[in-house]
Amino acid sequence: MGNKQTIFTPEQLDAYQVSPSLCCRLFYRYRDLAPQLVPLDYTTKPNVALPYQLIGSMPELKDNPFRQRIAEVFSESGDGNMTLDDFLDMFSVLSEMAPRDLKAYYAFKIYDFNNDDYICKSDLEKTVNKLTRNELTPEEVSLACDKVIYEADLDNDGKLSLEDFQHMIIRAPDFLRKAGSIPDERTAAHLQLKIYQIVINSSTT
Repeated sequence: MGNKQTIFTPEQLDAYQVSPSLCCRLFYRYRDLAPQLVPLDYTTKPNVALPYQLIGSMPELKDNPFRQRIAEVFSESGDGNMTLDDFLDMFSVLSEMAPRDLKAYYAFKIYDFNNDDYICKSDLEKTVNKLTRNELTPEEVSLACDKVIYEADLDNDGKLSLEDFQHMIIRAPDFLRKAGSIPDERTAAHLQLKIYQIVINSSTT
């Protein structure tokens, strides 16, 4: 029998936030994206980062309107290029086993496009446009964003803090179940429907 390839040191496996078996499976998924760039031996912590174009082509992300933003948030460099550590962190949070608060925290970061630790109206406008694929008029987008801020802004400062966002999730169990995590295709469709409902209801009152 041949020798088993050592990919990680025991210390590395202990440090990762996923099980050793999942860590190895994710490693091979990462390596399959660019086997010419990713070595089989990670015990020496090689300095490798795969470009966003490869990360964004994965089945879990390729049809997601937030795919680039997700990659940017989870990449330590902020440019969407991912090291293996970034990759493992992303899938750890995407996992159904990840704590609710952790999912909400990263969802908040993804919607915070300007990285100022608040979801302001301009962040919401970008979110709505991505969800609806620019099908709404600027007036309808503004209306939907104003409605979200009105309902979720606890301290009336015109923007949503992480606390506001978490409170909104607690108040809406359906939102928690379908959208209180990293946005995926199902989440996007659910939120898109909610946005259309806001616009329709506001236009008839």
